Amino acid sequence: MEIKGHVAVVTGAASGLGFATAKRLAEAGATVAILDLSGEAAAKAAAEIGGTGYAVDVSDPAAVEAAFAQIQGDLGTPRIVVSCAGIGTAGRILPRDGSLTIDTFAKALNVNLLGTYAVMNIAARAMAAADPIDADGARGVIINTSSVAFEDGQIGQAAYSASKGGVASMTLPAARELARFGIRVMAIAPGLFETAMSAGLPDDIRADILKNVPYPSRMGDPDEYARLAQAIVENPMLNGTVIRLDAAARMPIK
Repeated sequence: MEIKGHVAVVTGAASGLGFATAKRLAEAGATVAILDLSGEAAAKAAAEIGGTGYAVDVSDPAAVEAAFAQIQGDLGTPRIVVSCAGIGTAGRILPRDGSLTIDTFAKALNVNLLGTYAVMNIAARAMAAADPIDADGARGVIINTSSVAFEDGQIGQAAYSASKGGVASMTLPAARELARFGIRVMAIAPGLFETAMSAGLPDDIRADILKNVPYPSRMGDPDEYARLAQAIVENPMLNGTVIRLDAAARMPIK
């Protein structure tokens, strides 16, 4: 579908993959709504690309619903929705102090999986109620963010891998269900990218990870994620699939 002239919503868009995607969609002619946990950060990012910022906690479905209602009133029905909001939790199932880690697991699922589902659910409702925009009957496209950890998670990534595995697993059934409304659903599973989430990695761990990145042997640039998101929007045959964006990398055990 065409990007120009349509409303695009990007979550987690004040930085990293989300900001790069929002910027690229804006440059392609979309009217972009930037959603982020920090309203101040969202407003700053929106001002930079000529979009509109909204503060929202994606793990709160009521807040997501209110944000989409405001976006529809301010900008119109979203036709492009990209979920980049997420947290990178790390922690062992059995830490050395013997403490339980159930709360950490639940938090990862609430933000990464429930948050992604809430955005998709609410966005799909808005899209389904709108008129088709092309000869194929398209009403919109939803792109969710998984991670290579859904297939090769490291020690300490049980919670993160489970949450991103859920995002990957719901891609096909969601695409099949929403097909009758002309709504496509895709997921991108990025490898190691230069984002705030990866910025805190110790140099030795970063070096070890990069040894397992065949080519190009470097961290990904957020715009490379954004370019794939743009390609997904523009290519109507991309539907119901998880695309690994990882330079052929496979994560080591730890």
